[in-house]
Amino acid sequence: MKQSKLSQWLPKSVQALKGYTRADLAADTTSGITVGLVALPLAMAFGISSGVTPQAGIYTAVIAGFLISALGGSRTQIGGPTGAFVVVIAAIIARHGLSGLLMVTMMAGVILIFLGLTGLGNAVKFIPRPVVIGFTNGIAILIASTQFKDFLGLRVAAKVPSEFIERMRFIVLNLDRADLAAIVLAVASLAVILIVPRLTRRIPGSIVALLGATACVALLDLPVETIGSKFGGIPTGLPHLQIPQFRQELIIPLLPSALTVALLAAIESLLSAVVADSMSGDRHNSNVELVAQGVANLTVPLFGGIPVTGAIARTATNIRSGARSPFSGIIHALTLLCIIMFAAPLARFIPLATLAAVLFVVAYNMGEWHEIPMILRLNRKEISVWLITFVLTVVADLTIAVEVGMTLAALLYIYQVSRTTVVAPLTAEAIEKAKAHIVQDHSIPHYISMFHVQGPLLFGAAEKLARMANSVERLQPIVILRLRYMTAIDATGLYAIEQFNEKLRESGRTLLLCGTRGQPKKLIYTSNLPHLLGARNILPNISSALHRAEDINEQFGGIGDEAAAGLAEAPV
Repeated sequence: MKQSKLSQWLPKSVQALKGYTRADLAADTTSGITVGLVALPLAMAFGISSGVTPQAGIYTAVIAGFLISALGGSRTQIGGPTGAFVVVIAAIIARHGLSGLLMVTMMAGVILIFLGLTGLGNAVKFIPRPVVIGFTNGIAILIASTQFKDFLGLRVAAKVPSEFIERMRFIVLNLDRADLAAIVLAVASLAVILIVPRLTRRIPGSIVALLGATACVALLDLPVETIGSKFGGIPTGLPHLQIPQFRQELIIPLLPSALTVALLAAIESLLSAVVADSMSGDRHNSNVELVAQGVANLTVPLFGGIPVTGAIARTATNIRSGARSPFSGIIHALTLLCIIMFAAPLARFIPLATLAAVLFVVAYNMGEWHEIPMILRLNRKEISVWLITFVLTVVADLTIAVEVGMTLAALLYIYQVSRTTVVAPLTAEAIEKAKAHIVQDHSIPHYISMFHVQGPLLFGAAEKLARMANSVERLQPIVILRLRYMTAIDATGLYAIEQFNEKLRESGRTLLLCGTRGQPKKLIYTSNLPHLLGARNILPNISSALHRAEDINEQFGGIGDEAAAGLAEAPV
């Protein structure tokens, strides 16, 4: 038992040592070098857009990438600076200076370690989907807005305002100072980043754009702003250890910012780990992962670094490149270290316009824009939670946006739960209608796995269905989800069903829903579920669901893309 408890806290890197082969090392080396090259322009861009130096971004990627892979609870997660922190970091530096940022990062590290050790990290799963999408959309807009100056090559001495509306007004008023060479370089870089992945997945588009633009600047002596002209280049060698200035009087004022950084780090790292699980077939350890994120955030400020978390795009690149263990992430960090030790002088030619193009693509990819149509099909109350969170993220402050969004979501939760209480007469007609829904009167065939949801499937409970999705290999070819006693559902609950269906479809299984009524029925039919499952796979009761399952089993054996047969049908 003691050994079992100890093994729960073992990092995935230690577990990966068992049975590790030369073939695994070769695969990890290839993927590690690939993702290291992908991380290079991103690390510099995140550092610059956050208001620190490009080398601070690279140092952060090296140290955090090593620690998160070595100590974390995911086999393929890549850690480092991400776009989610750009706006928060810039705001902290504007108010409290660099020393304030370093304090916030270390405070967030302590909070993350506490969340991991106590198991409270699971609480981040209770954040409703409209809130997550709202501030993700908002952050993407803010990141893009900070890049217009470099993308257009605006030559202005005045500092760009930190507020979104004033920033955009400043950009518009100074459009006449745009530099044609910078615009051409930025547009060409953007085109390369978007086109290269269509031609080959082996070479990252951002690296091709970075190398091409840097070569043009160095060989043609283009008059554009570069890392060298703005920052004096990147120093060669290892980062220097420097103890941050600790200001006790700032602990309370900085606590909201530290909580925001910790919350963002927890959400993005666990979301990235879930994505990694779905791509690699592994299962991460949330608590170990949060402890590793905390240790990384405690350490990077000692070298002038910025907040870190799991990076979804780099993690996906790592897996697609053939990563088999956390040693790929360690090699990614060592690759970046070799670059700053041996190739740092060349960085002075890197144009800021190209880095702006890289961040435009990052902002678009992180925006979760495909989720907006689904949100807009929900009721007005859920739409308002998303919209208010989005608007406040853009025009006010991320901390305020999350606080207000969570408060509104909690009030909406209480309202929806209160409406699930029903008092109705029990008549003979009602008893007769209920017979079609009674499971005890039906025989469940061997090719069916059946589950029922009892009570509201709202953001506080949707993770229970997500947990079931992690063990789909134990299920039969046809899965029936009985929803007769599901009293309410929200965007997070719908998303959980969508993810469950996706996992089943990937494994060759078919999902049927049956028995929906009231608010859940109305919301399901206005959502994307009838399209994803097929309208014929959403049934009124258990009797019709069993007949449908019998037809599927006879025609398809329950396996395959059978749901596609109902895609063209409109819901009834």
